Amino acid sequence: MVRVPLTPADRERGERLGRLLREARADRSLVDVAGAAGISAETLRKIETGRIPTPAFFTVSALAGALDLSLDVLVAATAPPGAAGARSGRPAPAA
Repeated sequence: MVRVPLTPADRERGERLGRLLREARADRSLVDVAGAAGISAETLRKIETGRIPTPAFFTVSALAGALDLSLDVLVAATAPPGAAGARSGRPAPAA
């Protein structure tokens, strides 16, 4: 299976996700949060630094649970700037 190259927008979205996760983790250790989410500390480190810009949904969901973050907050924070619903936390209206 051939992997489609990531776009600059994909990479930027991954960096925004990483920043949000680092901020939410605050003073909790990377090892503690990774353990609570059921992932390795190295995987969390790569997500936080943008080296894994498109983590699996279940990984993001587990991290959201471990950090007591709503998935709606994560979606809004990682939406492209100016996207409908990006600031409000509400989903964009259907086209």
